[in-house]
Amino acid sequence: MAGVKLSKINKSFGDTQVLHDVDLDIIDGEFLVLVGPSGCGKSTLLRIVAGLEETSSGEIFINNKKVNDVAPKNRSIAMVFQNYALYPHMNVYDNMAFGLKLKKVPADQIKERVMAAAGILGIEEYLKRKPKALSGGQRQRVALGRAIVRDPSVFLFDEPLSNLDAKLRVQMRSEIKKLHAKLKTTMIYVTHDQVEAMTMGDRIVIMKDGYLMQADAPLEIYKRPANKFVAGFIGSPSMNLLEVDLDINSGIVLKGDQFTLEYPESENINLKRFQGQKITLGIRPEHLLIDTTGKGFEVELDVSELMGSESYLHTHLGDMEIIARVDAENEFQPGEKLHLNAKEKNLHYFDSQTGERIN
Repeated sequence: MAGVKLSKINKSFGDTQVLHDVDLDIIDGEFLVLVGPSGCGKSTLLRIVAGLEETSSGEIFINNKKVNDVAPKNRSIAMVFQNYALYPHMNVYDNMAFGLKLKKVPADQIKERVMAAAGILGIEEYLKRKPKALSGGQRQRVALGRAIVRDPSVFLFDEPLSNLDAKLRVQMRSEIKKLHAKLKTTMIYVTHDQVEAMTMGDRIVIMKDGYLMQADAPLEIYKRPANKFVAGFIGSPSMNLLEVDLDINSGIVLKGDQFTLEYPESENINLKRFQGQKITLGIRPEHLLIDTTGKGFEVELDVSELMGSESYLHTHLGDMEIIARVDAENEFQPGEKLHLNAKEKNLHYFDSQTGERIN
């Protein structure tokens, strides 16, 4: 096993800079997920760790050894790709053994490693099949097995579940987490899917435009997003973000366009710095409550999406769209007027100018 350290990583393609001073320490044995929208630089960063891309500047360390000038095959890493990259003319056994044969590993050791990996992944019965005779999930297991037999210090995953259907993605998420628990090897996983990130990662790194926005445990990111981008990116449906004027002289008053929220006090002492200014108020959909007393703010229901045990209420207040997540037993009709409210402890505050969280 090995930790990975990235120090001041910059990467440009021509005049376009895609990574900006990325500093990241990945702990030995950690499952770290890189997540962000398309074009944020997450796959480029993974390829730099693998040695498939060179840095424009910065240093890469694996197990405390600088590897900038070390060839990919000598970095003790194994990469699992989105498209599986299996040899169609080889059976499963030969696909998994191929890399070891190139390294001239003795045949008995190859067999031992392949059978051990096949046992971990439950694919012993498929060893004689060609890839065309396998399902998508089985092919993904073979790709994982090919990585496992190399006994790498670091596993790299580049959106490995993107080609699978929704049910199989859920199953494979669980399989990869079980694999990590068994192997206890450092894993770096790239995805654009926030659900994968939240359910799989020991720690999540959220990226935007080549910058690291926040790196923390999934629950901490959900409860305390560092800025408006993270707040809007993590969570489904995403956080409601509303511009308000702040008055904190007597209690706290948040005055927006066509609504006012009042609370007797706030635990956020840093809010006082923003007295009389515009700030951004964040409220997660699950923290918006139906208020039968008429307090909070009045919205009009556009659409109610039944999700099983709960419903997503898509509403509007003037030009603002506001989404609430409520118990499915509450039945409402489009066009109906509702009052929504939230407890002050569940509110998030952001600097409207910088986008940063007001802690």
